[in-house]
Amino acid sequence: FYASEDKLANRGNEAAAKHGVAKINEEGCRLARRAADAYGGIVAGGISQTPSYLSGASKEAVQAEFHKQCRAFQKGGVDFLIAEYFEHVTEMEWAIEAAKQYGVPVAAFMCINKHGDLHETAAGECARRMAGAGADLVGVNCHFDPFVSLECMDVMKAALEGSGHMRDPDFNLAVQPVAYWTPECSTPKGKQGFI
Repeated sequence: FYASEDKLANRGNEAAAKHGVAKINEEGCRLARRAADAYGGIVAGGISQTPSYLSGASKEAVQAEFHKQCRAFQKGGVDFLIAEYFEHVTEMEWAIEAAKQYGVPVAAFMCINKHGDLHETAAGECARRMAGAGADLVGVNCHFDPFVSLECMDVMKAALEGSGHMRDPDFNLAVQPVAYWTPECSTPKGKQGFI
């Protein structure tokens, strides 16, 4: 989670310089696969928002960060990919597009409430764009409690029903809320959620 090479370097994490994102993620996959095989589980690889996007990097540069991770996940034999913890739908689309190149299902989760992303894109439009980019599962995660998250999912589901995505039996919705109450985060002013 949140282990792109630019993120590790951005935080002064010596592991990035010493080992590199590929080795870190490959080792994570190896350990997860061992546990999954022993107990009948599945393995996911996760990509998250990048400092490169927030610094104004090009689509190609941002997707290069995702590809570094996804190649390691593919080598590690993940069963699916999760694009999560995104606050801007454009970067989310870029992540989905990159992840879809690896031949496994892609689950996509944004950190938004019913008022949309941090660039003022409505939640319903975020959902349509995530599905349009190829996500197999669309939802929200983190920063918001179950009630605030479900308000957002209602908006997203209505938009996806309107766009026809919900008619696909292989398309799904999901939500991963935080486990504590965040009612102050249900407003337009609280749209970044609890950090």
